[in-house]
Amino acid sequence: MPPVFPIVFPNIPSGDVYYFTTDSGTRYEVRFGRRKDNIFHATIVFGVVNDEYKGEEYVMTNKGELYGVMTTISEIIRVFMGYHPRMQIYEFTAVAKDGENDSEITVRRRLYERYLGGIFGESWNYEFKGNTVLVCKIK
Repeated sequence: MPPVFPIVFPNIPSGDVYYFTTDSGTRYEVRFGRRKDNIFHATIVFGVVNDEYKGEEYVMTNKGELYGVMTTISEIIRVFMGYHPRMQIYEFTAVAKDGENDSEITVRRRLYERYLGGIFGESWNYEFKGNTVLVCKIK
């Protein structure tokens, strides 16, 4: 199992912004944004925040830490879910890498799909709309 990198939790335990730094020094932010029209619907956004990447949060770092990064993001999502048990929908979009066609399923979306069951389990449905994934609680 890949390592979970040390997580910097929000000052308020139920907060919505988490950070972690990989062994190579790459710093990531994981943010949960509530929808204005439905506070039980959160958009999950994560990416690199190091200055060396010039503000490009979806940059490819290629430092061999992909599985550790995904394992850490998965753990952060589970922690957030523990503080917010009434959430009904989580959403994320797999942004295309340079050279990928936005109208086709991206490599990132296929990667994210592999982690859904481990994060959310069987009490959630997964709805795929292009490169956006809606994860909805089964009622």
